[in-house]
Amino acid sequence: MKIAILGAGALGCAIGAALTEGSYETWLLSRSPAHVEKMRHDGLQVDDDSGTRRIAVRAATQASEVGVADVVIVLVKSFHTDAAMRGALALIGPETLVLSLQNGLGHEDLLADIVGRERVLAGKTYVGGVLRGPGHIQSGVTGKATYIGELNGQMTSRVQAIADVFNAAGLMTMVSDNIMGTMWDKLLVNVATGAITGITRLTYGQLYDEAPLKATALAAIGEAMTAAHAAGIRLSMTDPEQAWTLAAEGLSPAFKTSMLQSLEKGSVTEIDFINGSVVRWGQRLGVPTPVNATLVACVKGIERAMADEQRKEATA
Repeated sequence: MKIAILGAGALGCAIGAALTEGSYETWLLSRSPAHVEKMRHDGLQVDDDSGTRRIAVRAATQASEVGVADVVIVLVKSFHTDAAMRGALALIGPETLVLSLQNGLGHEDLLADIVGRERVLAGKTYVGGVLRGPGHIQSGVTGKATYIGELNGQMTSRVQAIADVFNAAGLMTMVSDNIMGTMWDKLLVNVATGAITGITRLTYGQLYDEAPLKATALAAIGEAMTAAHAAGIRLSMTDPEQAWTLAAEGLSPAFKTSMLQSLEKGSVTEIDFINGSVVRWGQRLGVPTPVNATLVACVKGIERAMADEQRKEATA
């Protein structure tokens, strides 16, 4: 199976490293020439529970260098989904499947508009990673589950084949007949910590020491659960505390959410696809979401301040 990972950031590299070590032809696609060149020249440095090692990976900046893949795993930032997929159509052949493992909701619809809904699969992963520098990641794969499935909930051989490959490579993966519920489950975890740590700049350890922030997180999760129930989504969780606990399970107290990592790099966040999706679903279904709306507004404010500062520096 030839696999292309569209978006070789921390998470894409963590998954790509495991698949490469599992002897599957795996390509890491990144827009960063420095990142790709480092991986090509020195390999990908992976720091994890086993120590530090370098893995000889296949890396590229252009889809044309890769050619048609059997599976394209989409892991670009949510707001880059449309442009990234349209720029990577060289990966798509008659039988190619496109699997989104991105945070939040809505990517499957964007991808379906580009490549056709019949070839789009959805999934969620609890695998973690931090990009330490070009060609260097900290990986959190061990014991972290990934769920994939057909959008219509059917159990098909094509999804099972991908799960078999993932499992053989050490990525604990299950096929779900309720992938929309699974995606909402992961959304609850992202809602629990992402925006709050982005606003406060706190690590997981710091966040979980602050009772007032826990109360805010539980309120945001509760709004999301109410919206999900109103939409007829079947969740595996029945209490906001479950998402709050799951969000930090197995992670170092020093670990930072992807939203905080984005803000620290001066990048825009995926807030529109996480807390923002809760707000949109709430508006559609008549479910109040004031906590999530406030978190979205605060993160948007931080993004605006960063953009203004960057413009000042560019013109100085």
